[in-house]
Amino acid sequence: MIPRLLRAPSVRALLCQCAAFPLTLLAVYLFARAGMRPSYLAAAVLQGVFSALFTWRWRLAPWWVAICLLFPLGVYGASGLHLPPWLFLAVFLFMLLLYWSTFRTQVPYYPSGKTAWAAVFEQLPQDRPIKVIDIGSGLGGLVLDLARRRRDIEATGIELAPLPWLASYLRARLTGSRARFMRGDYELLDFGSYDAVFAYLSPAAMTALWHKAQREMRPGSMLMSYEFAIPAASPPISLYLQDTGRTLYIWHF
Repeated sequence: MIPRLLRAPSVRALLCQCAAFPLTLLAVYLFARAGMRPSYLAAAVLQGVFSALFTWRWRLAPWWVAICLLFPLGVYGASGLHLPPWLFLAVFLFMLLLYWSTFRTQVPYYPSGKTAWAAVFEQLPQDRPIKVIDIGSGLGGLVLDLARRRRDIEATGIELAPLPWLASYLRARLTGSRARFMRGDYELLDFGSYDAVFAYLSPAAMTALWHKAQREMRPGSMLMSYEFAIPAASPPISLYLQDTGRTLYIWHF
């Protein structure tokens, strides 16, 4: 569990901030011994520079270098607003419920939209009942849409973050939809139970998704990924959706 956690870029960025803090204290101390009194702003700049160097040395993506550089300055700026402490806690709890384990999965919330829903529906087999699952279903838009369009579609969504899952669950109950929503990790799900798997994840998740699909998906099933292709597998079908400027990739098994 610990090695897997350390692979998460956000955890590595946090460790870089922690590693930079002693260097910042040392630099401030040396400046003070030399007769200079660095301001809090100067200390924030030093912390940002040191942490960015550690992040760069660890070969994280360039945007993590920028985040580590600017984060201490953001903290300094926020401290000058004199906001009540409970507000920071409230924002933290809201973001935690919304994104949950994004730091590990590297899959933030991406709404797909009605154009993608229609494209997915058109690609599904029309001559038989079908079981579809949206992995990382967010607020449940695609699943609710598919359940509404055809009664022989068994539409399910799985979502790890508590707040989006609760929103989708309540939407289904309040509208009387047949759509089903589960809270959980799709990595623990058996893809072999479904005829079609839809994913709108992130580039970081695509290789592992492909390996899982190869192991579990049965002949005649299909994997659909919106916007993000799989580097190791060229899709037989690529549908460019002009309204969104994104592509729906489809693999058949």
